[in-house]
Amino acid sequence: MPKKWLICLAGALVLSLALAGCGGGKQPEVPTGGNEPPKVALKVGTEAAYAPFEYEENGQITGFDADLIRAVAQAIGMEAQLTHVEWDGLFPALDVGTVDVVISAMTITDERLLEVDFSDPYFEARQIIAVKQGAAITGMKDLVGKKVGVQSNTTGHYAVEKLPGMKDKDIIKFPTTPDALYNLGSGAVAAVVADEPVVLNFIKHNPEMKLATVTDEFEKEYYGIALKKGNPLVQKINEGLAKVVESGEYDRIYNKYFGK
Repeated sequence: MPKKWLICLAGALVLSLALAGCGGGKQPEVPTGGNEPPKVALKVGTEAAYAPFEYEENGQITGFDADLIRAVAQAIGMEAQLTHVEWDGLFPALDVGTVDVVISAMTITDERLLEVDFSDPYFEARQIIAVKQGAAITGMKDLVGKKVGVQSNTTGHYAVEKLPGMKDKDIIKFPTTPDALYNLGSGAVAAVVADEPVVLNFIKHNPEMKLATVTDEFEKEYYGIALKKGNPLVQKINEGLAKVVESGEYDRIYNKYFGK
């Protein structure tokens, strides 16, 4: 812009302020914090039906994963915006760019790594068997020939599928783990195989269903934050995750939902 125009603009601004003062008008308020640039949004997809990791409460998505991704986003100068997405729609949402990342108690597996990239692991978990109290089920081998509930396309589902002698017609697939557990409570299935923290949380909050758990030699699983294949944002997510762990914020969030 030419210098003479800058001088004219400055003079006009001084004159307008002087006139406003003479007229007794109210001086314009200067907004506070105006120098801070708005944070870049991190679009997060999650299936908010998986307490204590992600669930809806008072119209808001909350839970361990929800608090964690908000902390990770803040650590890298972003602001997490969480959206509920059905489980089978999470990867398609990543693919088309509806969301930037997915955090939904999702186990890192070789099969999923063919479709998406994952952050560093942030949670260790195992599968567990849920049954009615007093049921004659002591492990996976006792599930053969019985109706077993699973959440479709989860590691619990895959574990039951691999069980020798298990027939597909006896694997009853549900859209969410709570759906499967409610059907266990009603007697529609004899057992449910799902992630241990979710099953224990459900049993704790639904004592009237009289459910119990059975352990077996399940392998350890590790949850990760998923991103579209090749997305360089994975490096920033790992940086943020490391900062949250080093600061002690991870432990605070963990203790909030799982205790010490």
